[in-house]
Amino acid sequence: MSAGDPPWALALHGGAGVEPDRNYDRAEAMLARLVLEGEARLRSGEAALEVAVDLVAEMEASGLFVAGRGSGRNALGQVELDASVMDGARRRCGAVAALQGVASGVRAASAVMEATDHVLLVGDGAARFALSHGLEPIRDLDRWLTEPDGYDPADIEQSHGTVGAVALDRAGRLAAATSTGGTYNALPGRVGDSAVIGAGTWADHDVAVSCTGQGEAFIRVCAAHTLALRVAGGDLAEAAAEAVLVSVAEAGGDGGLIMVTSQGEVTMAFNTPGMKRASVSSRHEARVGSIGGALRPALRSQPQTRGQ
Repeated sequence: MSAGDPPWALALHGGAGVEPDRNYDRAEAMLARLVLEGEARLRSGEAALEVAVDLVAEMEASGLFVAGRGSGRNALGQVELDASVMDGARRRCGAVAALQGVASGVRAASAVMEATDHVLLVGDGAARFALSHGLEPIRDLDRWLTEPDGYDPADIEQSHGTVGAVALDRAGRLAAATSTGGTYNALPGRVGDSAVIGAGTWADHDVAVSCTGQGEAFIRVCAAHTLALRVAGGDLAEAAAEAVLVSVAEAGGDGGLIMVTSQGEVTMAFNTPGMKRASVSSRHEARVGSIGGALRPALRSQPQTRGQ
C-alpha cells in the first residue's frame, strides 16, 4: 500500500469452539482460500458488504463449520439457522432466526435487509420469505448435512460454532455478516447471538464486528455493540476486545470475536483454546490459524476444499 492509498481489511472466523487435540486442516485451508479471494475482491474495489456476505455463504456451503451444511441438530433432530448482516455505511441490517428448510442463513438475512423494511424474521415466516425470494431450499436434510471439520460425537453435549466475516473496503465502508447452525441438542426455537444485531453482529462508520461462542452470554452483554462503543470512546482495539470477552466470561460464556476498524486495523480475540480464523489487510499479508495465538501465512495455492 503506497502513501495516500485508502486502507482496506478483512477478517474471517469459523468458530471458537475448538479443541487443542483436534485437527482443523480442512477448515484452515478453506479459510485461507477465502481470505485470499476476499483480498483480491477488496483490492479491486468491491464493496465490503458483498464480500462479507459471499464469504460467509461459502463457509456455510462448505460443511466444514457449524453453520449451513455443518449445522448441529436440535433436541428434535431439526436444523435451525440463525444469521445476521449489517451495512455500516448506511446502518442497515437484516437477520433471520430459527430458520428451517433453507440452505443459507446469511443469504436469507441479506434478503431481509435488501427487500424489506424489517430487521428480523423468524421461524416459518422467515422460511416462507426466503423461499419466495428464490433462495435454495433444503430438499433432503439427511443428505445435505455434513460433519464439520474436527467433529467428535462428544460435541453433541457441549459444542457450538459460528462463521463470520468483517470487512473494510477501499471506499471506507464497513460491513459484518454472521451465521450459525446453532448449539447441538438445543431446545427447539432457541436463538443465539448470531441473529441479534448488537450482540453477535455490528457495523457502523468506525468498526465491524462478528462474534462466536455461547450466544446467551454474548446477548447478555450486548457484546458486538459494546465493543463498538468502547472503540468509539477511545479504547485501543485489542484492549476493548479483551474487556468485552471478560464481560462474556462473567456472564457465563466463552468464545471469540473479530473486528476491523475504519483505519484498517484487524483484531481477532478469544478466551477459548483457539478460534478458526484468517485475516488480511493493506497493513499485513494474509494469515490463518486455529489453535492458540499462532498464525501462519495463507498460501496462495490452497486446494478447493468443500464438504462431501
